[in-house]
This record gives sequence, C-alpha cells and structure tokens, in this order.
Amino acid sequence: MNTPRSVFLPLMGHDIHVMEWGDPSSPPLIMWHGLARNGRDFDELALALSGDYFVICPDTLGRGLSSWAEKPYEQYVTSYYARIAEAMLDHYGIEKTAWIGTSMGALIGMHVASGAYADRITAFIINDIAPEIPDDALARIITYARALPEFFSMAEAETWLRSVYAPFGPAPDGFWQRMAETSVRRRGDGKLTLHYDPRIIDAFEAIPDQIRNWPFYERITAPTHILQGTQSDLLTDELLAKMMATGPHPEASLFPACGHAPNLANPEDAELIAGLLKKLTS
Repeated sequence: MNTPRSVFLPLMGHDIHVMEWGDPSSPPLIMWHGLARNGRDFDELALALSGDYFVICPDTLGRGLSSWAEKPYEQYVTSYYARIAEAMLDHYGIEKTAWIGTSMGALIGMHVASGAYADRITAFIINDIAPEIPDDALARIITYARALPEFFSMAEAETWLRSVYAPFGPAPDGFWQRMAETSVRRRGDGKLTLHYDPRIIDAFEAIPDQIRNWPFYERITAPTHILQGTQSDLLTDELLAKMMATGPHPEASLFPACGHAPNLANPEDAELIAGLLKKLTS
C-alpha cells in the first residue's frame, strides 16, 4: 500500500489534488506545503512514514494540479484554505489526525487546530513559521514569487529552483529533479513557467491579516513541536522564543544547515519526524 495515489477531491466547489500514501486504515497524517509550493515536496517524508500512517499531501487551491480560485481575494486567504482543509477531513471521515505544516501549511494548521475542528488535531509539527512574518522576510517572499519566471528547458528550471530554494538545505539530487518536474507547467508558447496561479501573491500581499495569527496560535492545545532552520528569516530566534513561551508551549528542533524552510527530504529527517509524532501522540 506504499505506492502513492493521485486523487482529486471535490471540495467547496473546487477540484483539490491530493497525493495519498499508505494504507487508508492506518492513522492519518496531513502534510501541508508552503506558499508557492505543492504537496509533492513531501514525497520522501511521505514514503518513509507511509508504513505507519495514511499520509495525505494536498495541493492548496491555486497550486500544483488543484483548480484555481474564481474569487482570488476571497479564496486565496489562510482562513479559506482552512475551510477547505476541514472539508477534506470530512471527506475522508477523519476524526483524529496529526498535522505537519511547512510555512503556510502550518498557518493553515493553526487555524484548524484552534477552531471548530481543534479536537481532531492530535499532534502538530510546525515547520519554520511563526504566527507573524517579519517585514523583510515578507518582502523577500513577495519579490521572488510575484513574477513567474520562464524557462526554455527542464534543466534551466531545476537550476533556478536549486538557487531560489537553497535555504531548504541539503537534499538528495532526486528531490531537486522531482521538484522541477512537479513545479512547472508548459505555457501556450511552449516555454515552462511555475505551476501556480500568480494571483495567490496578489491576495497574500493585499490582505495583511493573513500574517497575523497569534490569536489562533495561542488557542492551540494540541501537542506541538516546532522545526526551525537556524538561518531562517521567517522564524527568528526571538519569534521562536515567544512561541515556546505561549500557546501550546512547544519544544523545538533546530536545523543548522537550513534557512526557510527545512526540506525534510533526508533519511535523518524522517527519523526525527517519526520520533516526534510518537512522542506527541503518546
């Protein structure tokens, strides 16, 4: 049952693409990606954990193979993504699940873990994000994600991704090759560009409340753990200390060779995450 399955879920009027890993009868585990990424970023980790968990890796609305929003300024916002996530839990009939969220995926998790579905989250691993985003880091994200680059070849796309996402830290070559294949789409003129709706950045920039999530975080009661890339400009030491002192009072694991955000694609990462999930759910 470790062979991944590509499925499309009809959720809230959208076509949401999900990669499923493992036996559906196993304990569920949601893995949710970052702002301009997609669920395939978790392939290595999902495979490693699929022997013990039913791993669900969605493409957020407007990314990857999921449909694009008809009303971007209403639907490309964290609160709306959380409603889609809750609809996904209902679709699968999931009453209890662990959640691993990278960056935006953790912000979505904060909304789910602090709202009407809070009692369904049994463990929460936050990968390199705080309930607020520093101004400089926010400007950097908007700058690199706003203008979709164009590529003449897959090799050129991979080179660009390796450079822009170098803060992900060391990863196997296979990670970068797959990242290129799953991060681009062919345009009408035959050139390649990134596989997301550029309006996700317009909405992200226009609605600043998306990056102010302390009230949600402080209501979380699920056992929580934080992963920090020590070179991260999003999860600074000051913000990490504040997170550890409030809300679910989590512990933290540090990734010294990473910025934003640790890729979790190496065997030692899978061992760490497996141990954390057992600890948090015990």
